[in-house]
Amino acid sequence: MKTRPITLFLLIFLGLTNISLQSLYSQSSSGQFVVVLDAGHGGKDPGKPSQYGYKEKDIALNVVLTVGKILEKTPNVKVVYTRDKDVFVDLFVRGKIANEAKADLFVSVHCNAHNSQAYGTETYVLGIHRNQTNFNVAKAENEVIYLEDNYEENYAGFDPNAPESYIGLTLMQEEYLDQSILLARYIEDNFSKVLKRKSRGVKQAGLIVLHQTIMPSVLIETGFVTNKNEGDYLNSKKGQSEISKNIAKAILDYKTAIEQNTGKLSISHVIVDEHVGEDDLEASNEQVYENVVFKVQIAASSKQLEPKPFNFNGLDDISREKIGNLYKYYYGYTSSYTQIKRMQSVAKSKGYPSSFVVAFKNGQQISLDEALK
Repeated sequence: MKTRPITLFLLIFLGLTNISLQSLYSQSSSGQFVVVLDAGHGGKDPGKPSQYGYKEKDIALNVVLTVGKILEKTPNVKVVYTRDKDVFVDLFVRGKIANEAKADLFVSVHCNAHNSQAYGTETYVLGIHRNQTNFNVAKAENEVIYLEDNYEENYAGFDPNAPESYIGLTLMQEEYLDQSILLARYIEDNFSKVLKRKSRGVKQAGLIVLHQTIMPSVLIETGFVTNKNEGDYLNSKKGQSEISKNIAKAILDYKTAIEQNTGKLSISHVIVDEHVGEDDLEASNEQVYENVVFKVQIAASSKQLEPKPFNFNGLDDISREKIGNLYKYYYGYTSSYTQIKRMQSVAKSKGYPSSFVVAFKNGQQISLDEALK
């Protein structure tokens, strides 16, 4: 199967989901917080194989239904399921369900697998996979498209086995990355700190089911069905109940942070800023980049705050930018990378430990890698 240009893929995506460019950022205006819960696999697709007889599709569905029951008890929260029984649902249809619901969140639940006794949880946001392991996870999750009718048409020749197919997948989700990372961090923190399970971290990968959505979106790998002990836990009522409660709690904590944020959202910079090495932090010479502006992003929120020191723990030189329905708050404005790293240290000392550096050229945000070349 040949890989056709990603532009065609994006155009077909827009057509399939009935989304215009003008409505990319529209979310529910009903006053309800809409959460779309997606149980991975289903029907003719059992999910990851397990030598112990566990079925990923059943575990994922049980967890999703339990999360939904918890959320539905919360006022002003509406839950939508991509499937609530053992049926097969195309990946693009899952995204279409979320987009038509104008959801505030999309949460996909899965189980992991490996040829070893690996164990632990992972939560993914959409992005370019940084290593072979993340690519393998994306490949395994995306290969379900081969079970779909007319998959070559629906995905414009996208080939899960070809690394070049993933170029451009992040375009439609870029503006929601911060929020996706925030939710993913809440989920992984709950797994590690509350349940005392091994967290393998928040990661990025080119996952088609996340690409299809236009809202903050995460994919949770709740554990490995190929590990006997973890598989027993995932397949048990106790395990599914504990996992569900902590996913639901993370979603509600995220909702509170977004709606009541006072400029202190804890956004993980490990993913967004991971390419900055220790050598950059120790640079002794002033590093100035002409025609590039650096800022420190300290928060992202749906709440509009005045860019004044009293709203940001005494920090001045605050700027605000609205992107879709999200406000981003920045500290500093300089072409000196050395100076902006000092300002990032100041921001961290003022109560923003997850602040990170961003770069702009000609008024448009660019990657830090591109700015530092």
